[in-house]
Formats: sequence, structure tokens, C-alpha cells
Amino acid sequence: MTASRVAAAIDAAHSAGRGAFVGYLPLGFPDLPTSIDAAVALAEAGADVLELGPPYSDPVMDGVVIQEATQTALAAGFRLADTFTAVRAIAERVDVPILVMTYWNPVLQYGVDRFADDLVAAGGAGLITPDITPDAAPDWIAASERTGLDRVFLAAPTSTDERLRMIVENSTGFVYTVSTMGITGERTELDAAARALVTRLRDAGARHACVGIGISSPEQVAGVVEYADGAIVGTALVRALRDGGVDGLAEAARGLAAGAAARAV
Repeated sequence: MTASRVAAAIDAAHSAGRGAFVGYLPLGFPDLPTSIDAAVALAEAGADVLELGPPYSDPVMDGVVIQEATQTALAAGFRLADTFTAVRAIAERVDVPILVMTYWNPVLQYGVDRFADDLVAAGGAGLITPDITPDAAPDWIAASERTGLDRVFLAAPTSTDERLRMIVENSTGFVYTVSTMGITGERTELDAAARALVTRLRDAGARHACVGIGISSPEQVAGVVEYADGAIVGTALVRALRDGGVDGLAEAARGLAAGAAARAV
């Protein structure tokens, strides 16, 4: 299989003495051209990996800020094919691996192999699939093996040891480590369960585990990268883009990237 671009980016951050900073933005918000500029600005401000989400009409895992942004994008006419247009435009401007975070139904409707081929052609690095598990994803596993795309599955504090082993064995790039149960959003304190879950993932053989959901400040990023390989931030970035435009987003991203530089392990 092709070497993981995402794993390589995380390793490069570690070699520089940092944790990895993974930044999420919804595509098409507030419009498609601005979302492309925002993703480029996020990369230039220090994100090691970009996580870009095509809007979806039933975003069961998303909090209010991200839901509002994706609804804005859908209302403006975003279509799934715009994902590849955006990824291509971003990949032409920055050399940061791009993961598409998508619910499974749009991929299924588009065609799993077609989606994989179009993502590779656009310069994408892989998929984060929050609502499908490895045992239900043989078509995607086969397509990713064929194309060299990374496949990032989610692990939750409630996952059994057996399920964690299955997730680790089938994930590439990193395992998306869910910090707490529930939807995305900012929280004042991260669950202590995240630290325990990373330990369990290490025991199951995970090479890279990045923690997401509820991380919103440089201080929280710094806390996460003490024990995990990277921190994933979404809501705080979307809010910064909504309230301050691309410049506001870049300022927030620089602060979060500085938090990732506090890595002590």
C-alpha cells in the first residue's frame, strides 16, 4: 500500500517537537470560494492535516455551530461533486494532506470506487468516516487499499477492547479518538476518558491516535498533545471563520498551532 501522507505529516510534527494539529472546516461555508481560501489559510497558519467536511442534510454528530454552517452551504447550492473541486484547488496551493470527513451515505450514493478515484485525482489523502465501522466497510477498505487513500475510523470510550483492535487494524493515518460521548462542540473541560482511551488504543497497537470533539483552545490542544499524537479542532475554527472571516480564522489557527507546539512527550 502507498505510504500514508497523513502519518508522514504527524511524524514530521513529532520530529519538530510538536503534536499534530488537525483542523476541520466545512466545505462551501460561507461559500465555495471562501471555504477554499479558508482551508488554505488554515494550512498556512500551521495545520498539519486538513479535515474538510462536505455538507450533509442529516449531520447527526455535528453541534450547532457546524450544523448552521453546513446548512448555509447547502442552501447556497453546494453539491457533493464540489468536494473534489475544492480539494483540487486547495491541494494546488498548499502541501498539507487533505482528509475528507464525510458521512457514509453520500459516498454510497456517489459510488464507493468512483468517490475514491475522484478523491485521488483531486489530490486528497483519505476519508474520515464517523458513521461506519470497519466491519461494515469492506467496499471502502478495498477501494482505499487499491487507491492508497487513508481510512480514519473513530474509536469511542465505550468501545470494547475487541472493537478497538478491529479499528486499529483497519485504520491508516491515525485513529480518530473521540474525547467524550456526544456531538461535536466546545467544552470547558475535556473528558478524562480521552486519556484512558488513547492508552487503550496504544495497547491495541495504534501507531497514531489523534483526539477530537470538544477541543477549542490552545490550552486544551496543549493538554491533549501531552498524551496523544495530535489534536483535532473544528467548532472553534468554524466560529472564527463565521465571526471574523478568513483573517479571523487564521488568527485562531495560529493560536491553536502554538498549543500543539507545547508537546511534552
